[in-house]
Amino acid sequence: MTTPRAFDFSNRSIVVTGGTKGIGFEIATAFLAAGADVMVCGRTVPESLPSFDGRSATFRATDVRDPADAAGLIDDALAAHGRLDVLVNNAGGSPDADAATVSPRFVEKIVALNLLAPFNVSQAANAVMQTQPEGGSIVNIGSVSAHDPQPGTAAYSAAKAGLLVLTKALALEWAPKVRINHITTGLIRTDSAAAVYGDDGGAAVVRTLPIGRMAVPQDIAGACLFLSSEWASYVNGADLAVHGGGEYPARYLATHP
Repeated sequence: MTTPRAFDFSNRSIVVTGGTKGIGFEIATAFLAAGADVMVCGRTVPESLPSFDGRSATFRATDVRDPADAAGLIDDALAAHGRLDVLVNNAGGSPDADAATVSPRFVEKIVALNLLAPFNVSQAANAVMQTQPEGGSIVNIGSVSAHDPQPGTAAYSAAKAGLLVLTKALALEWAPKVRINHITTGLIRTDSAAAVYGDDGGAAVVRTLPIGRMAVPQDIAGACLFLSSEWASYVNGADLAVHGGGEYPARYLATHP
């Protein structure tokens, strides 16, 4: 067995959904830094694109909830780069909503974005990767909410739980050519999430985390690089927890101020 080089994605083609801001932006930047050609997508044209050392990602306006548009994203990446090696299903999210009063339309949109959209893009990507001698890798960005939901996240948590099981199911069906893995993300410090963590800048929240800090997007990007690399060639259907050890139980915090 030869030792693989650490995170060398030269001459590799990567697609990152939701790659124009936050976590997706950093994932795309990390792959660019590793030498890859990267295409990102979003609903609207961003002010800036991920870049590294003079190389930038390309952008395609895409609604990944639409199966035809999702397939078009993969087609365009293939046309631009001649191959498709890695898909990172990062697009997702949800505002909090009271399950007792939330509208059916809201629930449909959240499930479509967080569960159906990753399936749409993965199905199109798999069709390409299965024809390539080296196959490909798909990484689904999940959430700790799939394991431990909190109030206000019923639709989102259910969709993310579905994404985790979808990962495991597709890993069985599409191997050995295509490996599919899942990242369970915890609390991540991003600009868009800052208000969620309180007026103290998240200091009180950090006290609940064993590792002593919130994640930053680069933590998730590093996990994506690993799962997509030769170092993870035997990792398939896995759920990689990138959450700093989770959170201390409430009963522990209550008795250990």
